[in-house]
Amino acid sequence: MMKNLFTILFLSITISSFAQTDEDQIKASINQVFDGMRKNDTTLIRQALYPSCFLKSIGKNKNGEVKLQEDQIIDWLKSVGTKRDGVVLDERLTAYDIKIDGEMAMAWTPYEFYVNDKFNHCGVDVFTMMKTDKGWKIVGIVDTRRKDNCKK
Repeated sequence: MMKNLFTILFLSITISSFAQTDEDQIKASINQVFDGMRKNDTTLIRQALYPSCFLKSIGKNKNGEVKLQEDQIIDWLKSVGTKRDGVVLDERLTAYDIKIDGEMAMAWTPYEFYVNDKFNHCGVDVFTMMKTDKGWKIVGIVDTRRKDNCKK
């Protein structure tokens, strides 16, 4: 009896130590997008996105006015999927601040963007996520972009 109890307890602890937390799964979905971007692999990226995912950027125009730019996700995917010889697009996340409420999550991720290991710009990505039967999917991405006030 004691041996069976020990075995059940051991298995429970072992299985739970291998289980990913929601936070781990959210990070994995986000990282999948940037792994796909580095590899020009839009199939990999699409697996992390909810079908109606949106993409928006907040920034200033040449006159200094704050504007919201909405890009079609399909256009971004085409751009990322276009292989350019010798060009690697590399968005490096520097931190994660993840908030979860049931099946919804938000991840605030400062980043630095590099083209062929040369710094290009920085900003913050905000991912809105939804937990589905296929895991955490990105339903929306809003970012900022700037060339100054970046920590490198």
